Amino acid sequence: MNMEARIARLRALLTEKIVDAVLITKEENVHYFSGFRGDSTVLLVTHERLLLVTDSRYTEQAAVQAPLYEVVEQRDGLYGKAAELAADAGVVSLAFEGGALVYIKVIWLRERLGEISFDTPLNLDLLRQVKDADEIALIRRACKIADEGFAHILSYIQPGMTEMEVAAELEHHMRMLGSERPAFQTIIASGIRGSLPHGVASDKTIARGDLVTMDFGAVCAGYHSDITRTICVGHADARQRELYDAVLTAQKRALTALRPGVTGIEVDRVARDYLAEHNLNQYFGHGLGHSLGLEIHEEPRLSKAGKDVLQPNMLITDEPGVYIPSWGGIRIEDTVLITADGSEALTHASKEFIEICT
Repeated sequence: MNMEARIARLRALLTEKIVDAVLITKEENVHYFSGFRGDSTVLLVTHERLLLVTDSRYTEQAAVQAPLYEVVEQRDGLYGKAAELAADAGVVSLAFEGGALVYIKVIWLRERLGEISFDTPLNLDLLRQVKDADEIALIRRACKIADEGFAHILSYIQPGMTEMEVAAELEHHMRMLGSERPAFQTIIASGIRGSLPHGVASDKTIARGDLVTMDFGAVCAGYHSDITRTICVGHADARQRELYDAVLTAQKRALTALRPGVTGIEVDRVARDYLAEHNLNQYFGHGLGHSLGLEIHEEPRLSKAGKDVLQPNMLITDEPGVYIPSWGGIRIEDTVLITADGSEALTHASKEFIEICT
């Protein structure tokens, strides 16, 4: 990863906002701007210095993972040491992460910073929206693991298993393939539970003829993948096939619409309008997609409020769904890379309707 380029963009933001330094507290942004992967750590970035403040558990690790930074061990309080270092560095105006630092900490720090201005909130997440080549490679790897996890679970899932058994096998297989952990709490929603968009795996037994929605992902070096597939455990009926075809067509149309220069609103409308033609739009309540990277949900979004313009090397999910109470649901999702002239799905597991019949 080009850490120098990331720091240069961060310092350019400090110049734009007319501040001397920024206190970085969000774990994902500590990782992004330093390379360090751990908790209980903050960064103090000025125009001249790079300081990483942590405790004795992490000083050795930080020296290896964040070689551009001066590692400072704190023994009496993380934020107190950061305030002390800001004063020692001659900082007059210190920015902070408005969406990450809780209000009580802002008040606490203002009291200890004395004459140092602490009034400029920044959204550093915006600097992570466009991914570099290293980030894209890690997300590709996480997508490949998720694809292989899905292929494995097709040979495993049977009627009579619980959703939690399926989730455990899927997560175990992805770990064996190199995933650090699940990208989020694995969703396995079968039968009528499919109407729950975030129906995490339960002790419900999967019955023959159930649709099973599986939403899961892998993590490689902190970077996430996200995929959803819906299958039928048994023979599907005509209604299940009809709705699956509608969701799949909506998903594919949105994928075709993904390209640089369009807004999230425009792409979301493509899928939503198609579902409306089949009187299904009232069963699609969430946005079409979200970005991902060091977090599973990042900006920009594909939604009715998604005003951000898509750019090359952004990642986005494409995941329309239909959720009918007392019937069930269907969702199909890919992780997608925005390219120079279009898009590329990074998840490749089959989206054809699959029936597990034994």
